[in-house]
Amino acid sequence: MAAHSQGVRAKKHLGQHFLNDHSIAERIAQSVQCEDSSAIILEIGPGTGALTQPLINRFGKAVLALDVDGESVEFLRTASWIDKSQVMEADFLRMQTTDLPDPTKELVVTGNFPYNISSQILFKLLDWREQSVELTGMFQKEVAERVCATHGSKTYGILSVLIQTYFDAEYLFTVPPHVFTPPPKVQSGVLRLLRRKEPLEPEVPYAHLKRVTKAAFNQRRKTLRNALKSGGLQIDGVPLETLGLRAEQLSPADFATLAAAIPRTP
Repeated sequence: MAAHSQGVRAKKHLGQHFLNDHSIAERIAQSVQCEDSSAIILEIGPGTGALTQPLINRFGKAVLALDVDGESVEFLRTASWIDKSQVMEADFLRMQTTDLPDPTKELVVTGNFPYNISSQILFKLLDWREQSVELTGMFQKEVAERVCATHGSKTYGILSVLIQTYFDAEYLFTVPPHVFTPPPKVQSGVLRLLRRKEPLEPEVPYAHLKRVTKAAFNQRRKTLRNALKSGGLQIDGVPLETLGLRAEQLSPADFATLAAAIPRTP
């Protein structure tokens, strides 16, 4: 049977695991490095509000708690410590920036993110990279480690390259299962992504970089020559020494250089 927390039922299909440790919630809230006092602090999946409360204590009216779960939304809207206008029922993955109360403001994304959509949240952050200055939150530990992985490691992959192209990534700390209701079967990890002040050189369109990176890692055991050709990309302009490497051997900056050497396709 699903566990209950303050009258809200944790739903397995939504990947909900409610944080019940105040000190960890406080630590995550304090890890947010937002410098823009006018930014929206967008919390994804607030659940029963364990993280929402310390966020409001720190950022006040700037916090917007967004949840797809109507039960969580109803619970938070009846809480005395948060204004109803700061709780929004919506699916983050289906949202446009125009759905936000003020689309012109910069975003800081935070939350105890549902494990089953963690990669999708990160790709959404990349789609919103022009507006998002920071993401600080909790993922399954292996996802957090993969995002922060450096080239040459086995965990380094598509998300590592794309996130690190636009953000500086830092793994902050590990969270054990017993501080959640219900406890997950894996450990969790908190990471912080801060938008790069200077973009990588050369700058290439995100869609093109994404296509090149995916083609390279889709057959990561093959050399780039074979992987990129299999992905339908033209490699005539790529240096021979690069084509003899494998995807995990290239840094994010190397991928930018690689993508710049490959013609863009519609």
